[in-house]
Amino acid sequence: MSATPKSERTRAHLREVAIRMLRDVGYERTTMRAVAAEAGVSTGNAYYHFPSKDALVQELYLEVQREHAERSAPVLAAGGSLTERLRGVWAASVDAFAPFHAFGAEFVSVAIRPGSDASPFSAASAASRDLSRALFEEVVAGSSARLPERLRARLPELLWLAHLGITLFWVYDTSPGFARTRRLVDGGAALVGSLVRLARLPVARGVVDDVLRLVRDVSPAPTSDRGARA
Repeated sequence: MSATPKSERTRAHLREVAIRMLRDVGYERTTMRAVAAEAGVSTGNAYYHFPSKDALVQELYLEVQREHAERSAPVLAAGGSLTERLRGVWAASVDAFAPFHAFGAEFVSVAIRPGSDASPFSAASAASRDLSRALFEEVVAGSSARLPERLRARLPELLWLAHLGITLFWVYDTSPGFARTRRLVDGGAALVGSLVRLARLPVARGVVDDVLRLVRDVSPAPTSDRGARA
């Protein structure tokens, strides 16, 4: 049975209220009861549309990833080198995530719990994870860099994993305007560009293959992918 327009409006309103509360008061204070009260619906109605608070967190993830994609679009449309494109996309994430910085550590503490749906590797996070990964696929696909095929296939995932690391660094960055994170973005993008250029040299081929093999072997697979890798 398809949702009625009224039901769709209620769900959209709950989503809007929950995202605003997660941004303004943080994870712990954004309870299902509080969201329902703020939205003017019953708690049971809120649970009908969103079965748990983590389901609301997934809506927040999607909202932030869409904002990141929107801010990255001009960078990706401009072409340019791998370093320029990567620097722009990483920098766009700092700006997109900024409204949630005060509660970043709270969200991290939830996401790192074993089995948490809020983990970026969980099946529940697939939609937001796919949006984020797609940005780094576009970073690589549209760059002017000449990449060995074996590296081109794996590089978007490596850049996405590095992006998670930068996000964790940003969570604990208290410098004005996130200056330390922005320096990390600038230096990290330049370093990636240099390493990719080195990877084209025959002398580095074995090292590149060893790195790619190691990352493949130790990378955490999303829950939904584990069966395919087994």
